[in-house]
Amino acid sequence: MHSYTIGRAARLLGVSPDTVRRWADAGRVATHRDDAGRRLIDGRDLAAFSVELAQGGDGGDEEPSYTSARNAFPGIVTAVKLGDVAAQVEIQAGPHRLVSLLTREAVEELGLEVGMEATARVKSTSVHIDRP
Repeated sequence: MHSYTIGRAARLLGVSPDTVRRWADAGRVATHRDDAGRRLIDGRDLAAFSVELAQGGDGGDEEPSYTSARNAFPGIVTAVKLGDVAAQVEIQAGPHRLVSLLTREAVEELGLEVGMEATARVKSTSVHIDRP
């Protein structure tokens, strides 16, 4: 099973490491320590928490980011649904939920599973820019 440091989890969630530490201290996300004493978050726990966070819209005390979304969305795999030939993979990248339809063979070759870090890449001929 994949585990993530507080810093890596923070980057995947789009918040500061201090925010993730506060969430862990408050019991919102479970952590454990490795042999070096670092706090780690189990990948499945981080995947579930990232979905909960995105649905609840609670980004903690972080300022909103003002950005034009680029075509690479690093995140964490939150669901993998395998069919006989096709597969569906969901990635939570900060507040963005991305769903990709691909072959079962591709999912198996990549070894994709819930809790694993992955990057969704999007190609489009149309670009939209939003600012709150």
